[in-house]
Amino acid sequence: MFNFTALPPLGLYIHIPWCVRKCPYCDFNSHTVAEGLPEKAYVEALLADLEHDLPSIWGRPVHTVFIGGGTPSLFSAEALDALLVGLRMRLQLSPFAEITLEANPGTIEAGKFAEYHDIGINRLSIGCQSFHDPQLEKLGRIHSGKEAIRAAESAHKAGFDNFNLDLMFGLPGQTLEQAKADIKQAIQLEPSHISHYQLTIEPNTLFHHSPPVLPHDDARWAMQEACEDMLGTAGYGHYEVSAHAQQGKQCQHNLNYWSFGDYLGIGAGAHAKISSAAEQNITRSWKHRHPQAYLDAEAGQYVSGSQVLSRDDASFEFMLNALRLKQGFDKALFTAHTGLPVHRIANALQQAEQKGLIEQDLVHITPTEQGWHFLNELLEMFMEEQP
Repeated sequence: MFNFTALPPLGLYIHIPWCVRKCPYCDFNSHTVAEGLPEKAYVEALLADLEHDLPSIWGRPVHTVFIGGGTPSLFSAEALDALLVGLRMRLQLSPFAEITLEANPGTIEAGKFAEYHDIGINRLSIGCQSFHDPQLEKLGRIHSGKEAIRAAESAHKAGFDNFNLDLMFGLPGQTLEQAKADIKQAIQLEPSHISHYQLTIEPNTLFHHSPPVLPHDDARWAMQEACEDMLGTAGYGHYEVSAHAQQGKQCQHNLNYWSFGDYLGIGAGAHAKISSAAEQNITRSWKHRHPQAYLDAEAGQYVSGSQVLSRDDASFEFMLNALRLKQGFDKALFTAHTGLPVHRIANALQQAEQKGLIEQDLVHITPTEQGWHFLNELLEMFMEEQP
C-alpha cells in the first residue's frame, strides 16, 4: 500500500505539437504545419484541458512550467502571453517559477526572444544540435550554424541569463574533432546549461526506416569522454546523464522529473503523473496525440488514457529516473515521492553495491562511474518484483 504523508513538488508540462518540418531522427509527437497555426483555438483548448485537470491538484503550488514540442517558438508572443495569463488565473503558480520555452534557431529572431522575456518566460531551451552545416543538413534541420550562434547571442541580448543549448554527438560521418568543435563553440556562447546527447535511432522515425551510417561505438565513446572533459573544465557541472550546468543553473523542471516529482500535462499527447494523498495512489494519464483530435475533443474529453501505478511500477520508475542523477539521492526521497518504504528495494541495492554500480550509506545512494556507464544493467536489478 502507498502511504503519502506529503505530496511531491508539482510542475506543469505544455505540449505544442507543430514544426516547420519533421526531423528524420525525431520520435516526439510533432506534426508539420500544413497551413496557418490555430493559435487562438489551441490556447483555448489548453486552458480548458487545464481546468478539467484542476481537481486532481487543487491547492498545490506549481513550481515549474515547461512549454515543449514540436517547436513552441512558432507561436507568437501574444498567444503565449494569453496562455500564461490563463495559467496564472487558474493555478497557484510560484512567483519564482522556472518557465521554460523550447525554441529552434530557424524559427526565431532577436525581437521575438525579447517579447518572450517580456511576457514572463525566464528560460529558453534552444535546439542547436550542431554548429556544423553539413551535419545540420544530414539531421534535416532548417537552420544553419550561423543562425544557431545568432540565436544564443539573441537570448543574451533579450535579457535571458538562463538558457540551454541542445547538442548531439555521434552524428552521421561526424569526427572527434567536429564533436569537440561543437562543444567549443557552445561554451564560447556562454549558455547557463548545455544538454549533450548521443544520437540514437528510434522506432517510427525516418532514420529507422533508412538508417544513416553512424560512427562506431569506440568513436562515439571517445567523443563523449572528450566533450564531457571540455564541459567540466569550462565550469559546467555534469549533474545528469546528458545535462551540464553552471552552478545553480540546473533545469528545475527536469530535476523534478528525475526525482519522481508530480507534473500535469496539457496539450496534444502530453503526459501527466499525479500522486493523491486522498486516494493513496499514483496515476499516469495522457492526452489525445493528434492535434486535430485534441482540438476537436469536447470540453473535459482530452484524456486518451490513464493508468494507476502498482507499487512495483512506482519503485522501478523512481529508480529509472533518480539513478540518472550524478549526485544520487537521499533514501528518504524514495519514501517521500513513492509513498513506499525503502526496504522494498533493499535487495536490489545490495546487489548493485556488490557489483560496484552504486555506493550507499544509511542516508544516501549514489551511482558510481561504472553504474552510470552501465545504467541499463543497473536498472534491470530494480525491474524484478519486490517484496
